[in-house]
Amino acid sequence: MTSSTAAVSGFVTDVQRLRDEMGKVIVGHEGVVEGVVMALLSGGHALLEGVPGLGKTMLVRTLADAVDLTFSRIQFTPDLMPADILGTNVIVDDGRGGRGFQFQRGPLFANVVLADEINRATPKTQSALLEAMQEHSITVSKTTFQLEQPFFVLATQNPLEMEGTYPLPEAQLDRFFVKLKVGFPSHAALHTILDRTTGEGNVRAQKVLSGPRLLELRQLVRQVPVARQVQDYAVRLLEATHPAPKPDAKTDAKTDAKTDAKTDAKRPGLVSRYVRFGASPRGAQACLMAAKIRALLDSRFAPSTDDIKAVAKPTLRHRLILNFEGEAEGIDPDTVIDAILAELPTT
Repeated sequence: MTSSTAAVSGFVTDVQRLRDEMGKVIVGHEGVVEGVVMALLSGGHALLEGVPGLGKTMLVRTLADAVDLTFSRIQFTPDLMPADILGTNVIVDDGRGGRGFQFQRGPLFANVVLADEINRATPKTQSALLEAMQEHSITVSKTTFQLEQPFFVLATQNPLEMEGTYPLPEAQLDRFFVKLKVGFPSHAALHTILDRTTGEGNVRAQKVLSGPRLLELRQLVRQVPVARQVQDYAVRLLEATHPAPKPDAKTDAKTDAKTDAKTDAKRPGLVSRYVRFGASPRGAQACLMAAKIRALLDSRFAPSTDDIKAVAKPTLRHRLILNFEGEAEGIDPDTVIDAILAELPTT
């Protein structure tokens, strides 16, 4: 058995143990669990969207129970301030009659952070997460603190049409590796949920994955090779999410015509009509990393274009910014992505 085969086998075994342990508590959300695990293995962050009562918070707490890492929960409310999550300098006695400032760390200093109902806080507080999610550091009063690795933010949010919510800024959304939609459970799943939650038993996940082992799994994901053809498909998929650029009067008209013709040939009409801004390069990065993880979970050490297609929606849906017409007509970004995948050639 080669070293790569053994590594992949160990990867599959450890991740399956994690998923099985979460499955003891979470019922009917296998796709969401897979997406959360993908984000954890990639080093990214996950955003879970769904109406109240579907088990979003329970899913995050179950993940925290299954990994041997520090956990912190932040309940986002309209009056929450940035200092409440980052920390602040407080005056303390030095024991010798004097006083001085000491930094008191906020709840963001943890390995796994649950940002519960993140879109109920104001944009000012939401933006306080930007540095932590991207640079894995926190700056307070010109002093920068590095966060302990691994660092993973799991945020839950209610649909924007519900009362008391604030839309997440585009820069905030772009920092989430995936956006996962938590749907209503099936009839059979509801019976299982009721059996588990209304009886005498209280099932909780056991710790099955350590922090150092998680970092090893993340490193293995980055070692997975990607064929140029597969990477090119991810690039073309990203480009296809962007509407046709407006002609520039300073540019030669013939050049514009040739460029627009090539661009429109690979762009569905839904994109040009309903999308204001397409996905950022982070979208292609997320697509490729998620495809690598999906391939490893299938015991393959190389992703395919089918893997890219399978992860396109969770990694790109929150990165498509619809225009006024798209929002007015209630266009779902998933519909746009489906149209792109249907028309985009694999070669």
